[in-house]
Amino acid sequence: MSFPPSQGPPMTALPRLKAITVGSATVDIIATVASDDIERMTLHNSTTSFLLLEPGRKVDASSVITQTGGGAVNAAVSLARLGLDVSALVKLGEDHNAEKIIDRLSQEGIGTNLVRTCRGDGPDEAGGETTAVSVMIASHDRNAAIFTHRGANGFLTEADVAPQAFAGADLVYVTNLSNDSANRFPSIVSHAKAAGAFVAVNPGIRQLTRKTDPFFDSLRHVDLLVCNYEEARALVPALVNRTGWERQSAPLLEGETGPCLEIEGFRLSLADYTRRLMDLGPRYVAVTHGANGSYLADDTGLHHQSAIQTQVLGTVGAGDAFASTLAAALVRGEDSPRATLLAAHNAASVVRHVDAQGGLMTLDALKKAAFE
Repeated sequence: MSFPPSQGPPMTALPRLKAITVGSATVDIIATVASDDIERMTLHNSTTSFLLLEPGRKVDASSVITQTGGGAVNAAVSLARLGLDVSALVKLGEDHNAEKIIDRLSQEGIGTNLVRTCRGDGPDEAGGETTAVSVMIASHDRNAAIFTHRGANGFLTEADVAPQAFAGADLVYVTNLSNDSANRFPSIVSHAKAAGAFVAVNPGIRQLTRKTDPFFDSLRHVDLLVCNYEEARALVPALVNRTGWERQSAPLLEGETGPCLEIEGFRLSLADYTRRLMDLGPRYVAVTHGANGSYLADDTGLHHQSAIQTQVLGTVGAGDAFASTLAAALVRGEDSPRATLLAAHNAASVVRHVDAQGGLMTLDALKKAAFE
């Protein structure tokens, strides 16, 4: 069920709220390859497809660009352009790529006071891990295949996320945490909530499927949980085991249950899925579903927002744009229909670009796109 925008005033630039993003920072190398220059194979009876790379063969790319990225950096840029006072809590190596990321944050007016450096924490011979790097191949439907070296991203320590890091924050936005950094999730969200922040989390699929018990235990400190459809499906077995096999929740709104989440013999309606998660703590649970739009559950219902139709040049960063914009809108007091509309427009702007940040809109541009 879709809801029209409310008649209240749109999201405004004042007051200037303080936000902290926590998670990954990378240098992204993005190669765009024409569909005619690389084969794609789709299996029968499956929606999964594969790009085929021939060993020893050079493939012509229409462009190769280098950008900064990672969930925490992308979200920080998004929030800064929306008018928030943002700092990024990320971990980098001692290398040239770290300098690139710090320079990029500074260019966007993002605080670097919470940037951590991997000095002797990592396993490599130099005594510390290097800054994370991703290599992306975008072709056909532009849903990039990604090779990633997670590097320093995986080595956040308890000292890196000590309570004082979150002092004074109005919004703390936590993105995917990899490797040992995933063990810091409970501390991050509990410290953020203790500081009085609105806590939004957009975890990765490995974090959801390998660290489920501490994840569920920590949801009492979370205000907004955002997952994509595949991540939501992957969480279903653990969620059913946690909340009960026989339990069935009533739809959040009469006649509205959303799509079915089914995996490995487990099946939940989206309404039941979101209700179970909200009972564990979050006030809002959002699920993005690509071209099918997005759903946001709150205490009034399950709200559907259609995807904004646009030309797709790249999908990298669309999820970061949606989730961070949604968090900013909610913390500023927007209702759910308006918040999801703003988030959908910013995500649509991002996919019109190859990289993750080129399409992120300023607050004025976003309000114009969404409400005029």
